[in-house]
Amino acid sequence: MENRLNLLYREEEREMLPLCRDEGVGVTPYLPLAAGRLTRDWNERTSRSENDQIAKALFIKTEEADRKVAERVAEVAANQGIPRAQVALAWLLQKEEITAPIIGSTKTSHLEDAVSALSVKLTPEEITSLEELYVPHPLV
Repeated sequence: MENRLNLLYREEEREMLPLCRDEGVGVTPYLPLAAGRLTRDWNERTSRSENDQIAKALFIKTEEADRKVAERVAEVAANQGIPRAQVALAWLLQKEEITAPIIGSTKTSHLEDAVSALSVKLTPEEITSLEELYVPHPLV
């Protein structure tokens, strides 16, 4: 099942992930890094963040709540001494339903972070801290 799932958009956890788990269906989430929002300082602008109108539409209504989650990703990454992308991907990969996230990359380092995320282990406390700030989002 291909769906949108990341630390900023977790609505699939309500019904779709339990269904996939019960039926033995693998999940391949797209936008696992929330179009880069989980990989950089919140106010840092990139060409994509400035020009990707679809991504802007997906995240604009929940920007303040999402900022807090992104900052928490940065804290966990700093504590572990790893890039934020690895934390966000490791969070996804610890979910039993996830087969493989669909990652996009514009640099070799993006692919290297994705591969390295396979060996990142988040503690239960880190997972809780990443998830506790989430605010439900409108379905898209």
